[in-house]
Amino acid sequence: MANEEGKKPRILCLHGFRDSGAIFLKEIGRFPESLLQRLDLVFADAPFPAEEKSDAGGVCDPPHYEWFQSNEDYREHRNFEECIAFIEDYMIKNGPFDGVLGISQGAALAACLPGIQRRGVRLTRIPAIKFVIIISGAKLGTPPLAATAFSTPMELPSIHSIGT
Repeated sequence: MANEEGKKPRILCLHGFRDSGAIFLKEIGRFPESLLQRLDLVFADAPFPAEEKSDAGGVCDPPHYEWFQSNEDYREHRNFEECIAFIEDYMIKNGPFDGVLGISQGAALAACLPGIQRRGVRLTRIPAIKFVIIISGAKLGTPPLAATAFSTPMELPSIHSIGT
């Protein structure tokens, strides 16, 4: 599972809606130790403070964050382009990264990043994303930047986990 240089794969981890990198780190801590020792995981916090109280509030201490905001039926999105710019800057400052792992809202975001990068609209200042790991994700289709991210099949490895 080592990259070309024989190092552990460096993976950017994107937490879920109204969570944080610290919360995601705790969740990932349940993975087998033998797997975790083989990965270089970096947990980022989303750029926007949670607009409403987090469901994790009683379980995990604040602060809580959102990658972007959506209306109730998830047809309209705010701050999506700013989020993509934030991720590109984060990857420049803290990378390079081999892949992206996301859960929930972070998974939906991780799933569209390679397509956005392939189109050459954003994420052009970072090395190509080599793989994605999606945990309880969904397909984003309405933000203009993500609308065509899935228009052609991706040619990169991916793992998709749905359920417990």
